[in-house]
Amino acid sequence: MYRIILILGLLVVLYFLIRRAVRALKGPGEPDGLLPDKDHMVQDPVCLVFVPREVAITQDIGGQKYYFCSQSCAHKFQEKLAG
Repeated sequence: MYRIILILGLLVVLYFLIRRAVRALKGPGEPDGLLPDKDHMVQDPVCLVFVPREVAITQDIGGQKYYFCSQSCAHKFQEKLAG
């Protein structure tokens, strides 16, 4: 009985060690999910609404990419940075 519990415990530890090793090989910047990038949700920095990345308005400002829910939010964000 104790042997079965010990073997199950070792299998659980082995599973977590393998999972950690695979994540380390992937690198810190790569997502863990199985969904493609287009299905990821991004947050609008102005109105704080989450929108799918594929339909978000994208603007590069100061070398950084920002995602907006609408053109008006993008315009408000640029005005806020300018003033």
